Amino acid sequence: VPPARPRADVPALPEGEGLVLVANTASGTADRARALRDALPKAEIVESAPDDVAAELEKAAARARVLGVCGGDGTVNTAAEAAMRHGLPLAVLPGGTLNHFAYDLGVEDARDLARAVEQGDGVRVDVGRFGSGRKRGVFLNTFSLGVYPELVRERERWSERIGGWPAGVLAALRVLRADRHPLQAEFQGECRPLWLLFAGNGTYHRMGLAPGRRLDLADGVLDVRVVHGGRKPALRLLSAAIAGPLTRSPAHAAVQVRRLHLTGVAPGTLLAYDGEVTEVDDEVWLEKLPEALTVYRPLPHH
Repeated sequence: VPPARPRADVPALPEGEGLVLVANTASGTADRARALRDALPKAEIVESAPDDVAAELEKAAARARVLGVCGGDGTVNTAAEAAMRHGLPLAVLPGGTLNHFAYDLGVEDARDLARAVEQGDGVRVDVGRFGSGRKRGVFLNTFSLGVYPELVRERERWSERIGGWPAGVLAALRVLRADRHPLQAEFQGECRPLWLLFAGNGTYHRMGLAPGRRLDLADGVLDVRVVHGGRKPALRLLSAAIAGPLTRSPAHAAVQVRRLHLTGVAPGTLLAYDGEVTEVDDEVWLEKLPEALTVYRPLPHH
């Protein structure tokens, strides 16, 4: 479990009174929501269809002492933006297929969250922010450009059937067969071809194809990994997919920065953040917002 720092002053809510939690019904959250209702009988739980989640979070934020969310990483991302806008602490109950943020926080189930909410245990965490043209967004976990989302999608599709290593090869071959090319971007003062650029909100450990865990959610840095396109780009992508594109190797670069500005990225390049996928409009910038979000998480009481 990550270190419990920096601690935040958050209200203790006996039986959850003052908590309004929005649950995304598409994430299979019914059991989780029921468990939280049992643990915090005075909390208000709003079940919402995916298309209505953003509007329901906005309405909930207007009347809540604490904003809550149950869903996967994409839903939690939307809730974090609402909480930051309204200056509210956020209570996260994992409920989707991917729950990286909740698990890195140390919240695995309704019991963990209920304990933190009733005892008033919270921490401040960093948030990543990005922009491209008129697009703006935040990320709590990861941001990427290029073929990374496709590689991950293909590798996940095949890994259970044929194992991780062959799935990596197959994923790379399928991406290459789709006639994907390295994207051009100016990175660290040089314009060069990149297969993908990945930025983690905080330092990731054990980086394979899917990122590992973060030990500190307030370390002040973006963990940037790059797979270069350079000479023999197909071989580079293959070797990256086999080893995991986020491991350290000569085809890759890793830097830790507070902000990053990329120019020369072609419009239409895939841009993914916290599992949501969109396209680049123009040059891309990333920045770190230190300790910008307050969240509940269970802390050890001595």
